[in-house]
Amino acid sequence: MENKYYFFRSKLYEALPIGQSFDIFERKLVIAGHDAHLYYVEGLVNGTRMQLLLSYLLDEASKKPAKMESAEVFINEKFPFSSTTLTDDPNVAAEMLLKGLVPIVIDGLDKIIVADVRNYPSRSVEEPSKEKSLRGAKDGFTETFMTNVALVRRRIRSGNLVFESHIIGSDSATDIALVYMKDSADMKLVEKLGKKLDSIDARTMTVAEQSVVEALMRDETKKKRGLARFAILNPFPKVRYTQRPDVVAAHVTEGRLAILVDNSPTALLLPASVFDFMQEVDDYYFPIVTGNYFRVLRIINLIAVVFASPLFFLMAEGHIKVYEAIRFFIPDMDFAISIFWQFVLIELAIDALKFASLNTPDSLGMSLSVIGALILGEFSIESGWFIPQTILVMAVVTLGSFAFPSIEMGYAVKVVRLIILIGAAIFGLWGAIGASIFCLIVMASTKTLVGTSYLYPLIPYNKDELKKVIFRTAQKRKN
Repeated sequence: MENKYYFFRSKLYEALPIGQSFDIFERKLVIAGHDAHLYYVEGLVNGTRMQLLLSYLLDEASKKPAKMESAEVFINEKFPFSSTTLTDDPNVAAEMLLKGLVPIVIDGLDKIIVADVRNYPSRSVEEPSKEKSLRGAKDGFTETFMTNVALVRRRIRSGNLVFESHIIGSDSATDIALVYMKDSADMKLVEKLGKKLDSIDARTMTVAEQSVVEALMRDETKKKRGLARFAILNPFPKVRYTQRPDVVAAHVTEGRLAILVDNSPTALLLPASVFDFMQEVDDYYFPIVTGNYFRVLRIINLIAVVFASPLFFLMAEGHIKVYEAIRFFIPDMDFAISIFWQFVLIELAIDALKFASLNTPDSLGMSLSVIGALILGEFSIESGWFIPQTILVMAVVTLGSFAFPSIEMGYAVKVVRLIILIGAAIFGLWGAIGASIFCLIVMASTKTLVGTSYLYPLIPYNKDELKKVIFRTAQKRKN
């Protein structure tokens, strides 16, 4: 046993920067007459539980020397911590140490004792700023993995709920949970996605959930040939993101899958068709009539956001007939920049202002917004760069884009709008129609991250499911 004690210590020294990294500590103890060493990472342990652990070990140190029978007997009969494991692999113990656990090596024991006294730094549970609801729950995911798991488990108290564990990244060893209901999920899909997660070859999950998505997309792209390899340039999001545990719970109980990633407050929802991006949590927290009003309004808003600027361009350039009732809105003056380039420049300017607002202090945000609206808008019109109509159209489009629950789908819609606008600028009405058909073909040929149709339940057609995604229906009772 003595050789194993020194073997464990030497291997831990090889695997860990003990004495080099100031946050990794080694403490020498004597337990019942036997030399022992305890290892922990400062900042990842709970102070109270760590104090209890040290108090117990120091109390054992004051006792008379005793024979160490085995590690199992020691933790079963004497160790006061229930969340304790044993391992005879020093590399596993080192990995556990870096996750916040405390390995204890005792001379005379054949295994390393690993006590769980971890406590990760985390912020409080609060409502996500992008997914606020008028009614309903006000909690949201945090960057702490087990907190997110608990928020979902709190809502689904069923033995069928499974959190399948995966670890990705040779350096980061990031914990990932594949979440599903084993009584309703497609187990072939679960197995397929589980294998994909295990096959991800990466050193570290640099940007958490997005690293997972990009790794899975690269895996799919490598299997394709010819033009299919350019699918990575497809603007349509193949995964739905959410920071709300109630949305994940609803998604999982419908038989679909979710992925939780450590260090990220964002969950991935799979599979996600284009219709899923049109749904919002308030659709279900209000009565059926109100929920359907929200959803229909969102669909109308989508159509307006996509076609507003191309339609105005076609009318202003005389490619389509303008009715007398709206002729007042069509410009009859000369302007320095063509309407097409006005729209393009305003699109770029809006995105630039969005990025600038992200780095603007909260105390100055409102002031700069007023300055941008009054000074920049007024000057651009007076200087002849832009006309009031194009600014008004883009203001409506920009405000309408905020109605999308998904930021990714909002930018996909922007790309579609620009493609249609370019088609209209080059070939007129038929160019706009052709560009629209092209975007529909791209959308129809798009596959979700797990290989299902992006237009399901429209393609393949499923009448009942299509009705549910377009309109909110009453929930059926379980027989």
